[in-house]
Amino acid sequence: MELAFYLSGLVAVVATVGVITGSNPVHAVVYLIVSLIAVALVFFALGAPFAGALEIIVYAGAIMVLFVFVVMMLNLGPDQDSDDAGWRHPRHWLGPSALALVLLGVLFHLIAGGEMARVIDGELLTARAVGLTLFGPWLMVVELAGLLLLGALVTASHVGRRSNPLRQRRGP
Repeated sequence: MELAFYLSGLVAVVATVGVITGSNPVHAVVYLIVSLIAVALVFFALGAPFAGALEIIVYAGAIMVLFVFVVMMLNLGPDQDSDDAGWRHPRHWLGPSALALVLLGVLFHLIAGGEMARVIDGELLTARAVGLTLFGPWLMVVELAGLLLLGALVTASHVGRRSNPLRQRRGP
């Protein structure tokens, strides 16, 4: 189980470096999805299957769909269309694919080895504990995070619209 924890943690760190150093937002999203799935496997290795499932469903699912929607809404323009052919080059998809294969290998090792029942020393995280924590002492933080995401979406919508006065400026 420790091997799964350390390999998943290493994949999460490498994928996060790919997110930070990526120049293309779509490639950064792919690395971020791999990183979030690696963190979910860390939760599974620590004996928190509910937190791992929430990580995959909420973050790798819903938030990433929202992020891709915002990137598409920014409407990067025709100068970005010429770069579309370069996305099929192996150097762009080889990194995330290799990291995803490592995670898949870790998952198969956990399932085939029967080690899913064993966990690293820790207590079980239940849905009740998550709910009491999120809607108890951390309620204000959850509400502020929701407002921050809403503000980011409104800002991206404003920046991405076609009649943006900032796009019409031509000079210093």
